[in-house]
Amino acid sequence: QVQLVESGGKLVQAGGSLRLSCAASGGTVSSYNMGWFRQVAGKEREFVAAISWSGGNVHYADSTKGRFTISRDNAKNTVYLQMNSLKPEDTAVYYCAADSTSYRADLFPEDWMYEYWGQGTQLTVSS
Repeated sequence: QVQLVESGGKLVQAGGSLRLSCAASGGTVSSYNMGWFRQVAGKEREFVAAISWSGGNVHYADSTKGRFTISRDNAKNTVYLQMNSLKPEDTAVYYCAADSTSYRADLFPEDWMYEYWGQGTQLTVSS
């Protein structure tokens, strides 16, 4: 069973930067594509970014492209989300997710493609 634990969320000012981490354990996480999603209370979960199992392929939502960078360190079983130029509309609970099909070639923005989820970490961006 894969377990994902996010950390790093906090209150930051608009224009600031922050890095979220997702520590994974169990299963063969290094073979899974990983994603970051976010959700505001009362709204649907939104795709943020995804990274292939090798780290060689990444995909971003239009709203985060150019500001956010997803990366991974398979030796540490950790996925990161570096967020720059933060805006108040980035405020949300951020979730890490794992696609449990090993060595999948394609990245997907749909949340139903990801089987394992963390508990989330809150990011609040003040204006």
